[in-house]
Amino acid sequence: MNDHDPLPRLLVSVTEAAQSLNISRSYAYELVAAGILVPVRLGRRVLIPIAAIEELIAGSKGNLTN
Repeated sequence: MNDHDPLPRLLVSVTEAAQSLNISRSYAYELVAAGILVPVRLGRRVLIPIAAIEELIAGSKGNLTN
């Protein structure tokens, strides 16, 4: 990476995470509340690490139901 390359995006909003998982925003918040999708809290903001989304997908084995 040189001085002109932007840093990779590490965190997304819950809305963006929901969109990337093709689920509703409210269901994404349910996953956060259940501890299934682990957030990072910065002040009042709730952000989802890209790595947490990838772990959820990798660990789901095709099943994301509660």
